[in-house]
Amino acid sequence: MVTIKDIAKVAGVSHTTVSRALNGNPLIKKETRNKIEKIAADLNYVPNFSAKSLVMKKSYTIGLFFSSINQGTSASFLVDVIKGINQVLDENYSLTVHGIDSIKHLDGISPHRFDGILVMSQSDADNEFIYHVKRTGIPFVVLNRHLEDPGIMNVVADDRGGVREAIDYAIKQGHRKLAMIEGKTGFKSSTERKQGFLDSLLSNSLASSSDYFVNGDYSIESGYQKMNALLALPVPPSLVFCANDDMAIGAMNACYAARVAIPDAISLIGFDDIVFSRYTNPALTTVHRPIADISELGTKKLIELMREPHTRPEQSLVKTTLMIRQTVAKLEA
Repeated sequence: MVTIKDIAKVAGVSHTTVSRALNGNPLIKKETRNKIEKIAADLNYVPNFSAKSLVMKKSYTIGLFFSSINQGTSASFLVDVIKGINQVLDENYSLTVHGIDSIKHLDGISPHRFDGILVMSQSDADNEFIYHVKRTGIPFVVLNRHLEDPGIMNVVADDRGGVREAIDYAIKQGHRKLAMIEGKTGFKSSTERKQGFLDSLLSNSLASSSDYFVNGDYSIESGYQKMNALLALPVPPSLVFCANDDMAIGAMNACYAARVAIPDAISLIGFDDIVFSRYTNPALTTVHRPIADISELGTKKLIELMREPHTRPEQSLVKTTLMIRQTVAKLEA
């Protein structure tokens, strides 16, 4: 097995210089660092992270925590999060993935285990975990959910603005009977998206029946069931906004089963712009939520905090985009 001393012999420098060069120490000249990195690659050098961790007093582990892995976290959402993180994360670091709801003892979340933590938060119930991490002093960034605490680094999408834009578009297309299949109760994203829906109704001087608001849980099954409930109303809506694309796909299937044509008989808008949304038949109009971008920016912010612990926390808002496809009909006045 090739060691730092072997590289030092070939390079004609001390093993300390090799160690510093491979760790990106700015004191080592660029030419020397490039030379050492090339020799290390030629010799197929593999770092001993256990030894490195002991010397540097680092775990070389970043923890990624979701509110829940089993509930409210779709496979496509998980993939987009990890894709964004991997755009930034140094190959020296390992990424571990956890569900906050499965943690039995918070004491296990410590600086000895994690150099940094990303919290993909969906619920206020995560606050106990978030403030535990804050007390430990581990650098961390909360993604996905708006926080009121200015002392925590926060990166979120403008869910509320994105939904308002989508409903404004529906109203311009002539829709007045607008319904919503809401997200999971207790999730901040559910609240933000409903508020965006209501903002649009208010700004356009429209009222909506309480019958047009039904609770889903972000699953395909709930989209199917709740669309059936809306279709069974004495006066069904002309357009249904689903708080995520999974529910929108369930809603589309309910319409298909009931022989209700989309968009001729009823229109549909989703949220997230998952990969399947452009391949539904017809293609789903939805709000693109840049999860990969949020994760990428959040990881950059985390690295800043790890390098400079006194970096001032801030909230970064990432814009959404309305993806107009084929599920919204234009109604005659």
